[in-house]
Amino acid sequence: MAKPLVLASGSPRRRALLQALGLTFEVCPAQVEETLEGQTAAPAVLAERLAYRKASQVAALYPTAVVLGADTIVVLEGTIFGKPQDAAAARTMLRRLAGKTHTVITGFALIAADAGQEVVGHEATLVRLRELDDDLIAAYVATGEPLDKAGAYAIQGLGAVLVERIEGCFYNVVGLPVPRVVQELERFGLHLPAVWRDLDRRVAREVQPGCG
Repeated sequence: MAKPLVLASGSPRRRALLQALGLTFEVCPAQVEETLEGQTAAPAVLAERLAYRKASQVAALYPTAVVLGADTIVVLEGTIFGKPQDAAAARTMLRRLAGKTHTVITGFALIAADAGQEVVGHEATLVRLRELDDDLIAAYVATGEPLDKAGAYAIQGLGAVLVERIEGCFYNVVGLPVPRVVQELERFGLHLPAVWRDLDRRVAREVQPGCG
């Protein structure tokens, strides 16, 4: 019997992504301070550490489950951008990011405490924002959307109009590198619902070489 899955995050984006896959899971947000001030490790390492801290905290409460933790950060020219503290900080972030290419890193961690099984990793996606004037930035910030997003924008929401192009996993920018996480979940004995596996087999049959 497969272990239950617990998401150690209150992020509605991560919850929606897992729900879209048809996975059954419980939500238990970790109470972990996400500040990166004074940290000197590489950004990817910091994202992985925060993800692991979230997962391990919740795994102590759910030792017989598979616990998923994640943390997303934005990096521009060595500077890490987390979630803006207020509207002024959001406007400042967007002015810094406008017209430039930055990296979105999501660290993730999976822990099955009773089995002593752990995996930690990250995914990186390059995102370039278009040139933004102050009026557009102010209008976007006034929607309230940027205030709980790393880098002060939501690529899956109104913030899509700010993005010029991306290189890499789109879902990673949303908050969870879905393809990577699904692969790792399979190592823990958690698989997508049967309808997805059936779809995989049907697609495989349909693309078999033949006359045409």
